[in-house]
Amino acid sequence: GLLGVFCALDFFLFYVFWEIVLLPMYFLIGVWGGKNRLYAAIKFFIYTLVGSVVMLICMLVLYYTAEPNTFNLLSLMTVVRGGEWFSYGLQWWLFLGLFVGFAIKVPVFPFHTWLPDAHVEAPTAVSVMLAGILLKMGGYGLFRISYPMLPDAAASNFFIALLAILGMINIVYGAFCALAQKDFKRLVAYSSVSHMGYVLLGLAAMTYYGVNGAALQMFNHGVSSAMMFLLVGVVYDRAHHRDLTRFGGLGLQMPWYTGVATVGFFASLGLPGLNGFISEAMCFLGAWGGTEQASLVASEVGTHGIASRWIVVVSLLGVILTACYILWTIQRVFLGKIRNEEYKKFPDLSFREIFALAPLGALCVILGVWPAILIDFMDGTLTTMTDVVRSVIGN
Repeated sequence: GLLGVFCALDFFLFYVFWEIVLLPMYFLIGVWGGKNRLYAAIKFFIYTLVGSVVMLICMLVLYYTAEPNTFNLLSLMTVVRGGEWFSYGLQWWLFLGLFVGFAIKVPVFPFHTWLPDAHVEAPTAVSVMLAGILLKMGGYGLFRISYPMLPDAAASNFFIALLAILGMINIVYGAFCALAQKDFKRLVAYSSVSHMGYVLLGLAAMTYYGVNGAALQMFNHGVSSAMMFLLVGVVYDRAHHRDLTRFGGLGLQMPWYTGVATVGFFASLGLPGLNGFISEAMCFLGAWGGTEQASLVASEVGTHGIASRWIVVVSLLGVILTACYILWTIQRVFLGKIRNEEYKKFPDLSFREIFALAPLGALCVILGVWPAILIDFMDGTLTTMTDVVRSVIGN
């Protein structure tokens, strides 16, 4: 299903594969999850199904309004942008509907509440897949369908401000929630909510820096969050709990685990030299407008004062809060005295665990020092999309 979503050039096939993903995830959480697995699985199912229904309505409107009728995404992009049947008002409502469908998967506040419950109840392997790949379906839908197909609506003051403000809320609110958690896995889940806010902020800016940063952030988050959930799974297999207040002193007992975990934690924090830093910096730089292009978030022309650089300033608070909960988690888990004599019996990383964690840690370092590997690959497509949306402002 995931491969189909990312490869489909037909809207109908895209929708079919989107729905195919839903059922396996429901059973993976509902059958093999924790004690509240049914609640988490049903909540995930309902949220996703609501988004799918809205997306289906938009897809059918696009099909029946287009001349000739087609589900082909490339043809629809040409027809919608150049057709007299797609007025600004129709594009506006279609963009809103598609945004709701994709926002649930990102997830965007206030559609995010299914994610922490799903992560907490899901097995480690399912959490890795959910955070690493599944959440990117929503962002990919915005990049692949909403923005290039409906540029008039995407460039409107309302949606520029909406995405920027929701991105800011995601960043700050997710970080505050993570800071309040005692459950190790729930903390990582809320950090995902925070980090996906950067994607919305970069998209709202619609500059080359912002859009490339948003796309890079999706990939980087997939790597670092997958690593974080694996790290939580490693310690859970030994302690059989995730209560951060009961850990302590594991740094000396499990030195290899501590070393690998430090890379994953600092990548999530956005430490320079690791992958999280460059994508977040590009999103902020693009949204601030400190490049050759004026950011649609910061520009009076783009937003008429609805949103401004204050959104970027407030979003920067999320960086500080992220440092707080990451460093506090490191202190509670790895430093201090061992709180339980049983922890002295914990073995360090096994070969199987190293085999799973090492490639992710290596990617965190490689993409931190050489992000051009991905940026050069994505830049052509993203530049074309950015030019299409910005041309609407120019006209």
